[in-house]
Amino acid sequence: MTVIYEGSCVLEVDGQEVEITKLDVKTLTGRKLVKAMNSQGRAKGYTKGIKEYSITITAVEPTDGTEIDWDNIENSKLTKYPLDNSEKRTSYLGCFSTEVGESYQVDGESLRDIQLHALRKVKE
Repeated sequence: MTVIYEGSCVLEVDGQEVEITKLDVKTLTGRKLVKAMNSQGRAKGYTKGIKEYSITITAVEPTDGTEIDWDNIENSKLTKYPLDNSEKRTSYLGCFSTEVGESYQVDGESLRDIQLHALRKVKE
């Protein structure tokens, strides 16, 4: 039997669909190793910390003027879902941009590289 895997995804920013070529999401758990001097000579535990969500997007730049003002993203909602299953949604809330870059290639489209952080992650 063939297994079908999740492929491309759709990204919405505050309900507006965005054309992207790449989406990277990283979760930092905030946990830290606690090192202590003991007879075993090893760490025995960890502390809990604060989760952080880091999102990197590469978006194409449309010529029709509908480009999102990435520099001023504050308290936004980013929602990601598989191309063929809009019910399997993951949203990132309280998003804000921290870095925006532009990229141009001789044989390619104009791209925007956006670094964002989110305050919460919700599976809908």
